[in-house]
Formats: sequence, C-alpha cells, structure tokens
Amino acid sequence: MDLKKILIVGLGSIGLKHLRIAREIFPESIIGVLRHKKTNEVTADADKIFFDLSQALKFQPQIAIICSPASEHVKISSALVGQGVHVLIEKPISDNQKGLEELNCKAIKNNCVLAVGYNLRFLPSLMKFKNLIDKNLIGNAYSVRSEVGQYLPNWRKTDYRDSVSAKKILGGGVLLELSHELDYLRWIFGEVESVQAEIGHQSKLEIDVEDTAHIILKFKESKNKSNLVASLNLDFIRHDKARICHVIGGKGTLRWNGLTGDIDLFEPDKTKWKNIYKYKMDQDGSYKDEWLHFIDCINKKITPKISFQDGIKVLNIIESIKIASSSGKKVLVK
Repeated sequence: MDLKKILIVGLGSIGLKHLRIAREIFPESIIGVLRHKKTNEVTADADKIFFDLSQALKFQPQIAIICSPASEHVKISSALVGQGVHVLIEKPISDNQKGLEELNCKAIKNNCVLAVGYNLRFLPSLMKFKNLIDKNLIGNAYSVRSEVGQYLPNWRKTDYRDSVSAKKILGGGVLLELSHELDYLRWIFGEVESVQAEIGHQSKLEIDVEDTAHIILKFKESKNKSNLVASLNLDFIRHDKARICHVIGGKGTLRWNGLTGDIDLFEPDKTKWKNIYKYKMDQDGSYKDEWLHFIDCINKKITPKISFQDGIKVLNIIESIKIASSSGKKVLVK
C-alpha cells in the first residue's frame, strides 16, 4: 500500500501519541488531524488541521485512527468507512451498542479493515505471559486475580475534571477507560459466561462516572472441564499506580506486572518469587507494533488480531457488568 494520506481523529494524549508515531513510521505521508475545537495552536507533525468532519472527508485519507471520545467513535468511523477508509478505533469501540452492527456491515461491504486499539496485546511481556499459561507452566489455572489502578488527577496532564475519563457523556469511567483488562483476560482465558459486580463512585473526585469497579468473571468451560473464575478490580483512586495479574495454578502461581514488564513464578515448596522474564518497557513499542499490524492487515487482506467483533464482545461484558451491579445479581453475558 502506497500510504499517502493519514487522518488522526482527536488530539488528546492518545491522539498526540498516534500522530507522533505516524510521522515516525511514515515520514513522507501527508498527515491530517481532525480536532473538535478550533484553535490557532500549531500542531507539530501534522500537515493539515480540520475542524469539521466534512473537511476531513474531502482530504480523502486512506487510513484513519479514531482517538476522539468513545461517544463519537461510531459516527465518525461510519462516515470514513462509507468513503472506503480503513479504520483503527482506539478502545473502547463505543460507549454503547448503537450503530455497531451497521458500521461492521458497511466495512465489510466497502472492504475496509476495522481494528480496535487494545494495544496491550502487543506487549512482549503479556504475549509471553499468555504463552506460558497456554503451555501449562503452572498446570491447570484455578483462579485469576487482575487489577489496574491509578489516581486520575495524576494520570491526566490537564485538569482531570475536563478529561474524557471524568465525563459520562464522553464515555468516561473505569469500565470503559480501563477496559484493556477485560480484553486481555478474554484473550487469554476465553469467553466470559457470566459476571457479578459492584461499581460506584467511592472517592471525592469531581467526576460523574464510576471510579471503582469490583468484578467477578466466570469463564465458559475450559479444556479441563472447569469454569475458571477471575476477580478484576479497576479504579481511578489509588496513588500507588498498578497493573498486575496473578494466575494461580496446580503447579504454582504466575504473576505479570504490566508496568515493569516482569513475569514472576512462585513454585510449590519455594519461599519466594523467581523472575523468569523481563522486558524493558518501551512506551511506544506496543503502539508501533499495533500500527504495523494494522497496515499488514490492509496489505494482506487479513483479519486484525483485535477485530471489531472483539471490541463488541468487550462492550457486551461491560454492559453486563453494569446490569449486575445495579441488580445485585449474576448476569449472563450475551
């Protein structure tokens, strides 16, 4: 593919990252940026700036990266796909189910690649973690404990109260903003059968969305004829930033640290953890690999590792979690 025109939609922190990476990988391409607010600010690495979707469509990009608020993803993606543009949608694919199937059908009709930006799947440490579990390093998995958390005001460089994370209308809250965990747990352990949950606003943060979620995920029957159960905690309130997953098996416990790139093993009859894998974290590495994979899917006409259907399944789980929390009951995931 002779990539001449690229469009980046949205210029928040993730949009700026994608813009920088696009310029690095494709130095000769013309890169346009669609922003929702008019400004005279000069945008480094961008060749053209648009403030209206119709202007961006006239630019006729070949690919687009959607980094706008989740509530705008479907509308913008649908317009681009309708013009034959290949689209990578940053997670989550949307804040609700409306228009998703129509968007998928339109992409199929126009031979467009639709990919979803769950970039953690491109982390070497997480890929290794999955590989070790698949190879039964710790035997059959009996239990999973996963958590991610970071104090929202420290996460956002601007006023957190104005961020996407803080506003329901933009698709904020821990369930959508921290949905990476739901994606990688599905990827490693299979489809989720049912959920139980308690979600809420526990802190004094000035936001109108949930800042905490305590979730129980029951996976569909595995190859060892058991239903694996995982506990998942998501939050915007902890000051000790964390992204970690423990898998407890018949032959030991495996621990992945998503912040350091470490994988540790605790073997039976041992008294301490043993580091068995370490990958020096590269803040841009997984995003660059995601970009290259996206382009490869277009060139080879293959399905992305994280497909549009994967994005829909994560959203299905999120909606089931909300119902479970409000009803106080176990909810089957559709």
